[in-house]
Amino acid sequence: MDLSLTSFIPHHSMLLMAAVLAALIIAQAIYQWLNMSRPEHDYTELHLRIRSWWWMIAIVFVVLLLPLSYTILFIGFLSFMALKEFLSIVPTRMTDRRVIFWAYLSIPAQYYWMSMDWYGMFIIFIPVYIFLFLPLILVLIGETKGFIRSAGIIHWGVMLTVFCLSHAGYLLLLPTKNEQAGAIGLVLFLLVMTQFNDVCQYVSGKLFGRRKIVPKVSPNKTWAGFIGGTVTVTAISILLAPYLTPLSWKEGLLAGMIISVGGFVGDLVISAVKRDLQIKDTGHLIPGHGGILDRIDSLMFTSPLFFHYIYYLHY
Repeated sequence: MDLSLTSFIPHHSMLLMAAVLAALIIAQAIYQWLNMSRPEHDYTELHLRIRSWWWMIAIVFVVLLLPLSYTILFIGFLSFMALKEFLSIVPTRMTDRRVIFWAYLSIPAQYYWMSMDWYGMFIIFIPVYIFLFLPLILVLIGETKGFIRSAGIIHWGVMLTVFCLSHAGYLLLLPTKNEQAGAIGLVLFLLVMTQFNDVCQYVSGKLFGRRKIVPKVSPNKTWAGFIGGTVTVTAISILLAPYLTPLSWKEGLLAGMIISVGGFVGDLVISAVKRDLQIKDTGHLIPGHGGILDRIDSLMFTSPLFFHYIYYLHY
């Protein structure tokens, strides 16, 4: 197996990357226009968000063009940061520290199986072996008060931040079936569609949103935002899927629906976590966006859903 990405940017992937940069330039221009034409309004948050997007997209593009081993290492580091952030906001017991240590060790193991392209171990290591191993450590510690809560919190955190997110990296190891998009085409498609879904649902909700879906969890989520985002992302997916993935336009239609609905649910789930903990953001690492979990909440859900959809159809 070749452990490095192609030495050039495949044509279709390069076009998508250029389109993303163009969209950022347009967003920057809109911010400048708003700041000059309507100085009475405060656009600080918009400025912070756009500036953070420049950094995030630059990092993602550079990482995707590195040798594959470095790309996998970066996604593993992202899993570590996400798990660390998750465990910093949820309540855990002092006696859970040894269990948390083993939870962290599951990260290099999971990404090692990935780097070996050992799909069988990759797919069962965390859902089966870690699921059975962590309660064993809790039992050996001997503290039964809060046992169920600790076992559930720690394993659910590992599932979200390590197992689910690692599927985005495994897309890079799938055999290339679209030479014009190359190894990074699948990942670019997933990332762009997931983030574009967040933007479309936000804009649609702001413009047309009236009826709220789950006001107790996320009062800003409306049916108009959900439907508008789903329709837009599905339409774009129909157009892009044949160029960036092995999917036909019909398969791309379902992929768009899977990503839009999955991303929406992921956003709601992390919102529910924050509501339960009574916090606004999961962290402050990304100016204007909050923490890592705030930024990858949708991706943690869309990654495994999209991976298994395309794996079932074409691999």
